[in-house]
Amino acid sequence: MQREYYSGNRRNVYAELKKGSLVVFFSGDDIRKSADECYDFFGNRNFLYLTGIEEKGLVLLAGKQDDGEVWEKLYLRTPDPMAERWSGSRIKDKEASDISGIESFGYDSNFATDFHSLAVSGKYEFLYADSFKESTSDIDTSVHHFLRHVQAAYPYLKQENANLILRKLRTIKQPCEIEAIRKAEAITGEGIKAMMKASRPGMYEHQYKAEFDYVLGQYGTEGSGFPPIISAGQNNFCIHYYSYKGQAKDGDMILNDVGARWKGLVNDVSRGWPCNGKFTEKQKLLYNCALATSDYMFEVLKPGFKMADVDATAKKYNFEQLKEVGVCKKFEDIGTYMWHGGAHHIGYDCHDMIKRPEVVVPGMVFCVDIGIYHEEWGIGFRIEDNCLITENGCENLSRNIPRTIPEIEEYMMKNNTYLF
Repeated sequence: MQREYYSGNRRNVYAELKKGSLVVFFSGDDIRKSADECYDFFGNRNFLYLTGIEEKGLVLLAGKQDDGEVWEKLYLRTPDPMAERWSGSRIKDKEASDISGIESFGYDSNFATDFHSLAVSGKYEFLYADSFKESTSDIDTSVHHFLRHVQAAYPYLKQENANLILRKLRTIKQPCEIEAIRKAEAITGEGIKAMMKASRPGMYEHQYKAEFDYVLGQYGTEGSGFPPIISAGQNNFCIHYYSYKGQAKDGDMILNDVGARWKGLVNDVSRGWPCNGKFTEKQKLLYNCALATSDYMFEVLKPGFKMADVDATAKKYNFEQLKEVGVCKKFEDIGTYMWHGGAHHIGYDCHDMIKRPEVVVPGMVFCVDIGIYHEEWGIGFRIEDNCLITENGCENLSRNIPRTIPEIEEYMMKNNTYLF
């Protein structure tokens, strides 16, 4: 991404602020894993969206004055040669400016003093921050500790929710974001095809994952956009399966729900295939029902379609397919075979943080996710593709990844040296 992209994102945020406001964003901190070990750092997605920088311990502080003028300052970690010898160099102001377009910098050791001066200056009435939690059990982060301190020390600052502003802005993808998603789609496709090439009865789930991870590693260090879901046989009936301990038996379906990350943007694609490269008649029957439903959704999705109707339409159409082949007799029983919703937005998160729209509009990117789980037959899979809403309809961004039965069987027959 160009620095103008991040500068533009910040301008859009500042435009939504009330006059007389401060706004603060934190990049995030390490999370303890065990003893002296921390989990790999994963930066706050909104901070990344606004700055392009993914490094722990940074703070973006900005102010919108009563006359509407805006200033901004990025607080970097104080240089520490000894610490940097162990854990790598810390970003400096020149590099941070080249990435983000920010021109004013300070160090983390000065942030508290600077904020105090602003808070007591009488120039600011509001404070915006992003203190989102998915669950009340989520751990507190820097922003939560900071806001508690602000509430106690500066109770006259009225706290406002910056998360709502970012959700609104992230709903519509910009051209450079769409291009990044396209690149992520291409990498994901190569990873899925690598698993198809290697697939065979007796292969372990962790070996499928190793094939996928290897491909992603050839394209840089961003890797997977979320923990890959890769399962075989009965493990396909766990929707979010991360164990990778199972072994594919002859005739088992391989389910994978995966996506690469590129320039911070992710995609989310699901494909299913028999580990031996040949669909059984029952597998074909169910797979074609899901495929027909997916194809139908890509025919009808266009600007003006109600977002709330996406899941309902997919469920109704899939029911008609399953009813026609004698699997599901009445609509009330569709939950026996469809276990999850059929759409979620993607972007900087797999389940992207957006403001849920009433209708779809050009520039939105979300998944069309059709799953069928027939426990009696031992067949579970999903077909998930990424949908870009265009001016007149939509585009299937992951269409080039083998998805029909002939495409999958032909690809495996031509490329899988274990089976053919």
